[in-house]
Amino acid sequence: MGMWALIFGSVIVAACLGIAYLTLCIGRFSAIKKLSGENKWRKRIISLGVTAAGFAVAALAISVVNAVMILLHVVIFFLIFGLLIRIINKVRGKEFKINYQGWLALITSAVYLSVGWYLCHNVWQTDYELTTDKNVGTLKIALIADSHMGTTFDGKGFEEHLKTIEKQSPDMLVIAGDFVDDSTRSQDLIDACNALGKLDLKYGVWYCYGNHDEGYYKNKDYTPQQLEKSLKDNGVHILADSYELVDNRFYVVGRKDKSRGERKDMDDLLKGVDTDKYIIVLDHEPNDYKAEADSPTDLVLSGHTHGGQFFPVTHLGVLMSMNDKTYGYERRESTDFIVTSGISDWEIKFKTGTKSEYVIVNIKGD
Repeated sequence: MGMWALIFGSVIVAACLGIAYLTLCIGRFSAIKKLSGENKWRKRIISLGVTAAGFAVAALAISVVNAVMILLHVVIFFLIFGLLIRIINKVRGKEFKINYQGWLALITSAVYLSVGWYLCHNVWQTDYELTTDKNVGTLKIALIADSHMGTTFDGKGFEEHLKTIEKQSPDMLVIAGDFVDDSTRSQDLIDACNALGKLDLKYGVWYCYGNHDEGYYKNKDYTPQQLEKSLKDNGVHILADSYELVDNRFYVVGRKDKSRGERKDMDDLLKGVDTDKYIIVLDHEPNDYKAEADSPTDLVLSGHTHGGQFFPVTHLGVLMSMNDKTYGYERRESTDFIVTSGISDWEIKFKTGTKSEYVIVNIKGD
């Protein structure tokens, strides 16, 4: 929590500094100059009002968190183009009469964030082909994570995505946590679980908890007990530090989420497992790779990171030791690891360093 407190604190400070900087930059537009009559303080007051109004509109239309994200991106582009225009002016030996910094920053921000909105609210298929020496035959797994129900789609929208996944004819669907969130409405939870119950898959649906599923707050529209019951009533296999042998071919193992208290280590968790069989581990947060690679585990499937969300955060999670991997495929020892960017999003409704996805894993064994 200390790291997150530092991140949130830094974002708040950056937002406050950003508002001050934007107030100066917006004052350079000719319309603001005319309104202020070139009076310095009047110009700053008008500029601050424009900045505050823009922030308020974004906060009311989407949310305060997303308004902050928009603000920070606009500030970054103002800084980039401000530096670029300053360099060009030095080379030219004179300044432009048109406020190119402002117009380029606003246009680029609009395009960049529009693309980010599109990448977040649409879902792509990502495929991985894996091989193993174990006698598992062929196995096709569909993986989703981080639906945070109600963020970019409701329960009915989730059902439409499941229909698309079902058309790929997977043998099973695995959900690597954060199926719901504190803001999820109970009706969306029920609709989403009912949609899972309608799937016709050879080996059904398997689920492990994420850090948001049981929730952090008491004023949720659902209870953890309701979540568990709704999943079980629709035939979903819930695994929390437990495993099941499937078709005498492979194991599905589900870990408790790291952030939700004590959990078994890999040795205790896999006690009694036949290591000659293929072992699939669902672990919401990708940050126990060493222990998992040292175990007999063949495949670890995770989410949580949202693929890094924004460029260049895609790479910062690993550098800051928050996760062992932020996105994609990696092999350590004899274990394959896959982290999905998630089928939806949490509070922030933009993805610029990644995109929303579901994953199809094709496994070919002896």
